[in-house]
Amino acid sequence: MEHSIHQFSLEGIGGERIEFASFKGKKLIVVNVASACGYTPQYQQLQELYEKFEDKLVIVGIPCNDFGGQEPGDNQQIKTFCSTRYGVSFPMAAKISIKGPDAHPLYQWLGSKALNGKMDTQVRWNFHKYLLDEKGVLVQSLPSAVEPFDEVILNWLQP
Repeated sequence: MEHSIHQFSLEGIGGERIEFASFKGKKLIVVNVASACGYTPQYQQLQELYEKFEDKLVIVGIPCNDFGGQEPGDNQQIKTFCSTRYGVSFPMAAKISIKGPDAHPLYQWLGSKALNGKMDTQVRWNFHKYLLDEKGVLVQSLPSAVEPFDEVILNWLQP
């Protein structure tokens, strides 16, 4: 089993493909997002973090409606919301399911030590962050309350 996220791809919010292999050599934050969540303002910080570290960091936002029905919109509505409200320019995936029997294979991999080689994790709410290194290896799983400019993330991004 490959212990790298680089084996995965997702449909992008605009119908394009997001190939994780294209992010080799950069650190990666994978975050499940929602438009009607108490943590939704983190979009702003995620965008600022992306702009500040864009030479060495990629953020992939993954909309899901698995927690409290807080992402009811379709892909176009989500895309419009993110660009007009927060100026999001980091890659955004099409809406997927991330938990339960319909969980996307990417989230099955992120949640299972048997698959990712590092740790078992559980996403409990929107804006859960996964940190992956330049080789696509899972480094850390951070709960929603950890903000994008938390020192845990900033220290991880420093050389």
